[in-house]
Amino acid sequence: MAIRNVVKEGDSVLTKKCRPVEKFDKKLAELLDDMAETMHKYNGVGLAAPQVGMLRRVVVIDVGEGVIELVNPRIIAFSGEQESIEGCLSCPGEWGITKRPDYVKVRAQDRNGEEFEIEGRELLAKAFCHEIDHLNGIIFKQKVERMLTPKEIEAMNQE
Repeated sequence: MAIRNVVKEGDSVLTKKCRPVEKFDKKLAELLDDMAETMHKYNGVGLAAPQVGMLRRVVVIDVGEGVIELVNPRIIAFSGEQESIEGCLSCPGEWGITKRPDYVKVRAQDRNGEEFEIEGRELLAKAFCHEIDHLNGIIFKQKVERMLTPKEIEAMNQE
C-alpha cells in the first residue's frame, strides 16, 4: 500500500466524468488499498479516484465503522434532507454549508465485481453523495449554500 497525492481544486481531473471499472484485477485492489490508506492519513471520511488522479468510478468511505469500497456506485434511492458543514480533501481548509439527502441507498460492486446495495443515513448518506459527485466531475463547492468565513472555521476548529 502507498499514500497517493491528493489532487487539489483547480486540477482539471476533478471536473471530468469518470469511466466505469471493467477489469476487477490486482491493479484495482491496489488502487482501493492505496485510496483507503491515503484517506486515513489525511483524516478524510471519503476519497474518490479522481482525487488521486484516476478517472475511474471508485470510492472509499470510512465514517468510523470501517472502510466501505464502492466500485461503479450509483444512487438508486434517497429521501429526507440534512443541512450540514462539508469539506473536501481536494479543498483543504475550506468548509461550506450543504443540503444533502438524509437517507441514501447505493448500488455498487465490490473489488471482485460482485454487486451489492448499501444504505446510509446522516454522515454516511452525505459521504455517498459527496464522493459519487466527484465521479461526475462535481466538487462540493458547486453544491454549497454558502462557504464558512475564516472566523467560523476558526471557531469550528476550537470545538
